[in-house]
Amino acid sequence: MSGPAPETARIRPGEELNLAALGEVLHSVLGDLELALEQFPGGHSNLTYLVKAGATEYVLRRAPLGPVAPKAHDMVREYHLLEKIHPVFPEAPRPVFLCEDAAVLGAPFFLMERRSGVIIRTSMPPEFAAVPDAPRRASEALVDTLARLHSVDIGQSGLSALGKPEGFNRRQVEGWAGRWQRAETHPNAESERVVGWLLSNVPPESAHTVVHNDFKLDNLMLAAHDPGQVVALLDWEMTAIGDPLVDLGLTMAYWTQRGFPEHQRTPIGERAADQGFFTRTEFLDRYTAQTGRDLSGLVWYEVLGVFKLAVILQQIYARYHAGQTRDERFALLGEQAQSLVGEAARQIKAAGS
Repeated sequence: MSGPAPETARIRPGEELNLAALGEVLHSVLGDLELALEQFPGGHSNLTYLVKAGATEYVLRRAPLGPVAPKAHDMVREYHLLEKIHPVFPEAPRPVFLCEDAAVLGAPFFLMERRSGVIIRTSMPPEFAAVPDAPRRASEALVDTLARLHSVDIGQSGLSALGKPEGFNRRQVEGWAGRWQRAETHPNAESERVVGWLLSNVPPESAHTVVHNDFKLDNLMLAAHDPGQVVALLDWEMTAIGDPLVDLGLTMAYWTQRGFPEHQRTPIGERAADQGFFTRTEFLDRYTAQTGRDLSGLVWYEVLGVFKLAVILQQIYARYHAGQTRDERFALLGEQAQSLVGEAARQIKAAGS
């Protein structure tokens, strides 16, 4: 049996960092320790590196190369958010150092503590091969973490200062629609119908809580010996204060993955119940039992979630299409984005709207 896949890899060509400049700016925090760098190869958005400083390891995050969408990939905001949320939600890693000077590495960046564990991406990792109920335990951990996040007292934690939750749902539609328009590479008439339907049916916020805004299985780090134990929740850059069902709708878009063409689907998704993962109904029932929230209007949030996922992929593909990145992993994302817009339109039709 093969062992666990390495978490890090050699740095991709063109994504190297200036190690001398990094060492100079980190001197006040880390001293004269010799630095070594590796790259976390997963993910399609921000660049994430492992920084080894003597016997201690840190994670460095910075925005992707090339032009980025306005207000996207804001590492300064993510750092300050982690400062507030780590003390009340320990699954959020502790931030260590922020550099706002783009001259050092080409963009602002921050360091946070390194946590070690297992991330489930397209199949069950070998660490869980001997755990017969690993898919179910991971499913439970995902739902429970989301419910726990949505129970954080935003007033007591100071997180309420993140923004104005009133009108959050409408701003979500308007913001993501604008991002789609700016990133569009191929006309898609269905996108206009989806946006029009979302704007015509905006529900009032069901509550005001922390909204992670990119909550999915592969942003959850699990203990290597126990798929039910959460080590960390990652990627906080889009976090806001708003309607928790916006989180749930996007999580469902990732969980079911109905919008991907057949040849691009992964085993973690709508057919994953065969492997022991939660079905959609089990997922929603467990969330409802823990939060007491009414999910009767969830279809609006799911359509928004599918559209947001389409926009995220389209933004990445637009950079690839314009030659701003050479990462060949991005070549199929345009097709996936178009398929997801079609899935959002299908869900609207299925809802009788």
